[in-house]
Amino acid sequence: MSANIIAIDGPAASGKGTLARKLAESLGFGYLDTGALYRLVGYTILERGGDPANTDEAIEVAEFCRDFFDVNLLQNKELRSDESGQAASKVAVVPKVREALLDLQRNFAKAPGGKAKGAILDGRDIGTVICPDAPVKLYITARDEVRAARRTKELQSRGLDVTKASVLKDMRERDARDAARDTAPMKPADDAIVIDSSDLSPAEMFDKALEIIKERLSV
Repeated sequence: MSANIIAIDGPAASGKGTLARKLAESLGFGYLDTGALYRLVGYTILERGGDPANTDEAIEVAEFCRDFFDVNLLQNKELRSDESGQAASKVAVVPKVREALLDLQRNFAKAPGGKAKGAILDGRDIGTVICPDAPVKLYITARDEVRAARRTKELQSRGLDVTKASVLKDMRERDARDAARDTAPMKPADDAIVIDSSDLSPAEMFDKALEIIKERLSV
């Protein structure tokens, strides 16, 4: 794999996606939101009128997405809906779904395309499974209440009628599923640097992460 790989993991609304995008832009790296791949599978199943909990259907759709993948598909705003997120968490527990998307993610890490100087992948198992040899591994987290407040604000800004209590409940249920699954559970890699974003501004988190990256990569 490319020597310049940055693995960024963490739970929903921890700030990892915002950080990853900003770092990629600043460093001239390619960026892949791997969680959006699972959202794409979940969303596609829902659009077909299917059930994300149906293992056979989840595998079929995941293999289709792998074989006919276009990065532009990840720009669909519907992938950010709570329904797509819940569906993503359900399909992500299926080992063959993860296998279908594994090669796609590793291929991106090896060759992010264009003139990219490296690759940044964010998700839940980048440092532990997808790119275990990445020279930079960050695990971004935040207190549950802080993450729920961020997510509630985001959903309400889209005009959705949600409460912080309901978002917190759904978030904790999803975290429990992701942490307890047998295949690639959500957890920090042993050599990951953990950053708690609860009391950090996006700018402070960016500066902290960039300092770590510059210590490990020639950028």
